[in-house]
Parts: sequence; structure tokens; C-alpha cells
Amino acid sequence: MADKTGRKGKKKKGSAPAAGAAGAGTGARGAARSAAAPPVQKNEYIEMTIDGLTHEGNGVGRHEGFAVFVPRALPGEKVKVKIIKVLKNYAVGRLVDVMETASHRTEPSCPIYKRCGGCSLQHLDYEEQLRQKRQWVVDNLERIGGIQVPVHPTIGMENPWRYRNKAQVPIGVGGEKGGLITGFFAPRSHEIIPMDSCSIQHESNDRVVEAVREIAGSLGLTAYDEKKHEGLLRNVVAKVGFRSGEVMVVLVTREESIPEPARTRLIEGIRERIPAVKSIVQNINPKRTNVIFGDRSVVLWGEKYIYDYIGDVKFAISARSFFQVNPVQTEVLYGKALEYADLSGTETVIDAYCGIGTISLFLAKRARRVYGVEVVDEAIADAKRNARLNGIDNVEFAVGEAEKVIPWWYAQGIRADVVVVDPPRKGCDRTLLDTIVKMKPERVVYVSCNPATLARDLRVLEDGGFKTVEVQPVDMFPHTGHVESVSQIVLNEEAGSR
Repeated sequence: MADKTGRKGKKKKGSAPAAGAAGAGTGARGAARSAAAPPVQKNEYIEMTIDGLTHEGNGVGRHEGFAVFVPRALPGEKVKVKIIKVLKNYAVGRLVDVMETASHRTEPSCPIYKRCGGCSLQHLDYEEQLRQKRQWVVDNLERIGGIQVPVHPTIGMENPWRYRNKAQVPIGVGGEKGGLITGFFAPRSHEIIPMDSCSIQHESNDRVVEAVREIAGSLGLTAYDEKKHEGLLRNVVAKVGFRSGEVMVVLVTREESIPEPARTRLIEGIRERIPAVKSIVQNINPKRTNVIFGDRSVVLWGEKYIYDYIGDVKFAISARSFFQVNPVQTEVLYGKALEYADLSGTETVIDAYCGIGTISLFLAKRARRVYGVEVVDEAIADAKRNARLNGIDNVEFAVGEAEKVIPWWYAQGIRADVVVVDPPRKGCDRTLLDTIVKMKPERVVYVSCNPATLARDLRVLEDGGFKTVEVQPVDMFPHTGHVESVSQIVLNEEAGSR
């Protein structure tokens, strides 16, 4: 599942945008074409038909067999494009005109959609988004993993708006009077696009961001300037419990302290403007970095935690702890993971990349014993707390890298009947996959946020004696290019007998 520990995959410089099945030329023709000069030039205008869609929301078509990626263009459309970048194997174009419009094009509801780097698919009808996301999973499984299995239709949301329970918003300087601004970054930049409301955020998050911006601005508090490495306020992070209604406000600062009397007045202003607030926290991040959070957090007012539920399991949420941002679809995702785990109450289960124990605690209610591992020690502390909070005592959590801890468990004689993996976008470490192959659990449940690394890892498991039975995509992040999926994997009888 996406980014549980703050780890991010890096795209190689100059690499083509991900295109699913629609890549640049292959075979002898592709080699000959790449050796020749590209058939387009920068600033040239061309007309072309779009025949694919990348997970980044870019249309992709071919001009004289050469791949051209066009943001906001859709499959089936004939478009006029201005070429803005030409590389060896592909070009990028700016959409100038849609000459023939696809039936599934829709008008984005967000007024800053074309400038903001948040939602890349708002111009695509929601039902078509779900179809495309399923197709991305299918294409990656077949192209990367050589795997053909049933991939079910993507499970979407009845209302795909206002679903996010967490906002992480940078603070900058702008406007006519040079006051504070808040908003998301423009695509592939650190330019803040000023934003008053985000249609995929819970309304409480909008109110928190607005309150902090206006109160901090009135008090003369400064925004962080990443070029000069000066200023106080870096980010405001808002968290809300969908079922509890509790709100946490996290102020990420460069400096150790917020000067008085501004500190007291800021706290008072937030409490007055946001009656549901239960926690106001300062996180200190003095480093030159794009990472949002620093290592130290201080409670300025209220509690250290807010609480919320997934199903009937209660979770304590701290300033830095990972908690799924779409609780409605998380229940759907975890329900499918439980179904694929097929627990009877006698099994030993290992949950790799367990985070704050979200899946582990669901599994523990139906298993004999659950072992969870996560590299972030703060997350494991939260996982243990959540187990106590729910009176669950048949689960054990360990801090460390899954690829090191699970082989150690295996060497100590721990054998899992079921293994659940929920890795970051980079997928599972090969050492972990090799240990699963040696351990030979009856079932593996793979929760994925990246179809490409899912396909790669399933290939390793299949070569090691497992069989992928089916895959269920779940739309955790409507209007974006992200798709989650749950795969059911079983041990082949022949492998189990060896």
C-alpha cells in the first residue's frame, strides 16, 4: 500500500513516462527507429490519435511510429499537439486542441485542476477510470510477469469525493501583499498552487489548512523558503477521524520553537476556529530535504493521539503514524485480504510491512498467532498500542526490515501458514520473496500499490512453486493514477510436497 514509511521510488532521469502496454518501439523496427532521428522536433505542431493512457494520466499515441505522451488527452481522441520535449525514444506534447472528443471525457470539478499536480484523472469519467485501472493491472501482469489470471473489475466508490482523511499541504509566500499561501505543488515542480478547497479532501482538512494560513499570516509568522533555507512554517498536516470526528493539526517547522506570543495565539485561534480539534502538534524538521516530517514531535496542546476505526478495530493515530487515507475503501481492501487469507482460527500468520498493525489486528481476530514486522520503530510502538487498545494479545510485533527479520524468524523455527505482504511502491525485497519460497506457506496475500512491482514479485513466487489465483483491484485514490490491488496466491501441491 502506498508510502507507509515515507519511502519513495525514484524515476531515473530521462526515463519515459510509464505507459502500461503502450511503450516505445520494440524489436528490430524499434531498434532501427531509435537509431534514426526522431520524426518530431521541439515546438512543432502535429495531429495524432491517442490510443493509450499512462497511470500518470497522460494520453499516449504514435506519430510515424514514435511515441508521444500528451497530458490530459484521452484514448480515442484526435488531438492537435505542440511538441515541448524530444528525447531519444519518445516525445512529450502539450494539448492544444481536442479535434475529436472521447465519449468518456468529463469536465473537471476543480477550478485549479489544470495547474495542480494532485488529481491527474478528473477529466476522465469515473467508470472509465475504474476500467483503466483494471487494465493497468492486467497489462503489467502480462507484460512484466508473463502472468495471465482473472483480474476482477476495479471496486470503486459510491461517492468518489471528499474521501481523504489526511492533508499534507506546503506553506509559502505569495499573493498581492506577500502573505502566506497554501496549496499543492504544480506537476514536477515546487511551485505552490494556491488552493482554498480540495474536492478529494474531507471538509475538516480544508478548514484546518485555511485556519492555519489565516491565523499564522495575521501573526506575522514566516513561511519556509527552501532555496534560502529560511523561515519557520514548512507544512500544515491535517488529520481527521471519519467515524470519531476528531481532528489533529500538525505544524511542521524548520525552527525548534514558535516565538511567543504568536505560539499561544496560534493555538487559541486554531481551537476557536476548529471546535473538533483534539491535538495540536509541532513537528521539527531543520534539514534541507523534501521529506515532510522531521524526527521530533512536540504536543503543543491536547492529546498525543486522535482515534478512528476501520471496521470494528480502533486505532490511535499520532502525528507521524501511517493510517490509510481512505477509510471507506480500506475496509473493502482489508475485507478482500481477509477473504483471500481464508483463516479458520488455527493458522500462524506473518504480516510483512505491517505499519501500525492495521491488517495484523484484523488477521489476529481470526488466526491463532500473528507476527508483524515494520522498519519504522514509531509505527511498531503504535501497533503494540493498538493491539492493547483492542484487547488483542495473540499478535507479536518486531522492528526491522522484513527481508532480515522474517528470514531470522524462519531460522528460529517459525513457520507461517499464511503470509501477507503490503510493501511500499518498490515492492518486496528479493531476500524476503526467497524466504517465502523456502517457508512454503499454504497461502500468500499480496496487497500492492504498484502493478509493475506486483507483477515482478508474482513472477518470483510463481517460479518458486506458487500459483496466482486471482487479483482484485480496489480504487483507494479516485481521480488519481494510483491503483491498489489484492492478489490471492496459493502453494502448488507439487511444491508443497518437496
